[in-house]
Amino acid sequence: MFKRYFNKKRIAKGVEIEDSIMTVTEKEKAVMETPFQHKGLDVIWIVIVFFICALVGRVAYLDIVKGAYYSGASKNNRIRSVAVEAPRGKILDRFGEVLAGNVPSMDAIITPSDLPEKTADRKKEADSAAVILGMDAGNVEAEIENQNQKSLEPVLLKENITQDQALILSEKELAGITIQNTAIRNYENSAIFAPIIGYDGKITQEELNRNQGYGMTDYIGKTGLEKQYESDLRGVNGAKQVEVDSAGNIKKDLGLINPQPGDDLVLNIDAGLQKKLYDSLNGILEKTGTKTAAAVAIDPRNGGVLAMVSLPSYDNNLFARGIASSDYKSLISDKNLPLFNRATSGEYPPGSTLKPAVAAAALSEGVITPTTIIDGHGGSLNIGNFHFGDWTVHGPSDVRTAIAQSNDVFFYTVGGGYGNIQGLGMSRMKKYENLFGFGSPTGIDLPNESAGFIPDEQWKWDTFHEKWYIGDSYHCAIGQGFVTVTPLQLANYTAAIANGGILYSPRLVSQIKKSDGTVDYVQPKIIRKDFISPDVMQVVREGMRQTVTDGTAQPLKTLPIAVAGKTGTAQFGEGGKQEHGWFISFAPYDNPTIAMAILVEGGGEGFSSAEPVAKDVYDYYFTRNGQ
Repeated sequence: MFKRYFNKKRIAKGVEIEDSIMTVTEKEKAVMETPFQHKGLDVIWIVIVFFICALVGRVAYLDIVKGAYYSGASKNNRIRSVAVEAPRGKILDRFGEVLAGNVPSMDAIITPSDLPEKTADRKKEADSAAVILGMDAGNVEAEIENQNQKSLEPVLLKENITQDQALILSEKELAGITIQNTAIRNYENSAIFAPIIGYDGKITQEELNRNQGYGMTDYIGKTGLEKQYESDLRGVNGAKQVEVDSAGNIKKDLGLINPQPGDDLVLNIDAGLQKKLYDSLNGILEKTGTKTAAAVAIDPRNGGVLAMVSLPSYDNNLFARGIASSDYKSLISDKNLPLFNRATSGEYPPGSTLKPAVAAAALSEGVITPTTIIDGHGGSLNIGNFHFGDWTVHGPSDVRTAIAQSNDVFFYTVGGGYGNIQGLGMSRMKKYENLFGFGSPTGIDLPNESAGFIPDEQWKWDTFHEKWYIGDSYHCAIGQGFVTVTPLQLANYTAAIANGGILYSPRLVSQIKKSDGTVDYVQPKIIRKDFISPDVMQVVREGMRQTVTDGTAQPLKTLPIAVAGKTGTAQFGEGGKQEHGWFISFAPYDNPTIAMAILVEGGGEGFSSAEPVAKDVYDYYFTRNGQ
């Protein structure tokens, strides 16, 4: 309509055309610009409304949807859950004597989130803590600065602090550095049982990475039974809720979740026997002037380990209480390796203690019969230019006499062959030695057990590119050459001979007493049985009995019970000029309840070093308490 009116005006009033055109154009412009001005304001209002709606929505989300979460987070800024360490399970001998228990202790810990924000303030805290705890200030400062300052996870600063240090630290109320009540291990007769029990200590970062569910202030088993049964001994930590101030200082207890104690271990170990074996071995070391020895006693009826000694030993309480660097350096630099468990991990040539196994192999394979007589050949065998001597000249012997007298020529012959006797050869010797448990771990419930070694022809070729000679078989037949065993393996093999042919996996733990009062009984585990015929085993047993009645172990005849045994002397070192002394045995002969292997490293001949220890121990074991 507007356009039609404008056109009419131009025709009717021609004189005013120019003015009319100008006036209408300005109005039109005004009319045309006004909507754009309104649109700009509208956009601004829309943006404002959008942000208001977004803000209201966010507030509603935080208040309604996430309200409980942020309320809890806010609460946690003042309410802290402090771990209450579970008491570690005890370790007891078969009669209930405590070998490893717990005593109260205190640690100084750092809670990173409670530390001061300013670097200068943290340095002051570090300096104060260092003075109180007797630590290097630089080390304390470095420990503090290395933490994630937002972390609530406690970090150990110093363990097992004194009562005075704890009191002063509490009075100072240092921000982020507090006291944590805990418990440390107390090992009774520590050096006597250390190779068995091992020790625990504060967890390391590497161990923390490998084990879930631990904190940086937790303890963990490091060696021995403490490590092997960590999951049973550890228990479940509790928690105490406390109200803290801005510096992390506890102001009020709010509640407690009780910890669940760890399980107790009851061992097969006889503490009295262990102490006697330890003392007797130490006595023989003083006489021989040597420093290292090992011994293991096993119950042949079930494979339970009655005693295990490794010398020299160490005080495992040093580790439980936070070992000083000087003490640790002294232990690891000791050439006699006190931290090394010789009983389970030491590998040695067994010498003549291996002869009963070779005899069983020869009888089983028909190489000889129980009545086969082999001549002593004047005390040596000569093969070409090689001379294989005996330790003394023996006359003609059957297998029982050869075991009793430790006749090397007899075992050279049945092992490698001579004259009209073909001999076993290394492959067949290895077969039976493996059956007796040599060359593989026994599976004892301790970490780091060694396997020992039984060679064969192919191994020598692969290793040295040399063929296997008859002399190699001769040496291996008397427990020399490339053969190595552990004292534990020898004790377990002796137990298998004692019980007539059952090879058990030795066990230290007999019961696990749960914190709820129930008991898990550890059942005997049989590796194999009936691998040697009873008739063959009986011949071997009779030979070992003759060792005591008529052979190389006659001093044991005076004991109140009948003992069967076998002496052993194993050469080692350059030119074989040094000798290990061995003695294996079991008793009573007719109904064995104990089998032992004793090693005196570098102690000379077995009958003069290891055998006296056995006599002393048996005399104690079978006469105590009126037995």
